[in-house]
Amino acid sequence: MEILQPPGWAKPRGYSNGIAVANGKLVFISGQIGWDESCQFQSEDFVEQAKKALQNIVAILETADGKPEHVTRLTWYVVDKQEYLASGKALGQAYREVMGNHYPAMTALEVKALIEDAARVEIEATAVIPTG
Repeated sequence: MEILQPPGWAKPRGYSNGIAVANGKLVFISGQIGWDESCQFQSEDFVEQAKKALQNIVAILETADGKPEHVTRLTWYVVDKQEYLASGKALGQAYREVMGNHYPAMTALEVKALIEDAARVEIEATAVIPTG
């Protein structure tokens, strides 16, 4: 993977502006929320739900022989922008515990609601697993 960073641009924090991939197996992971394998929420906390959603992404990725560093894009849907912004330090720590120091291209959007009422965040992912 090649991180795309235009010359003279400020380096983004916690994400990349773009990623280029030459070849590999594409993996598209549907939006994951912060519940467990039994579809039960263990926490109402935003950071805990985000961490679990990322863990769910990694678990799905592993079934395709992928790793967190193969993720090229994450899209975050949050129900409360202020909650997301206020949890920056704790969210960053939780992110690194699951994803390491790999920061793909990311987009975050505030949405009115998610399909599961108890969900605070939903994250979808795209990955490219190197072949050969």
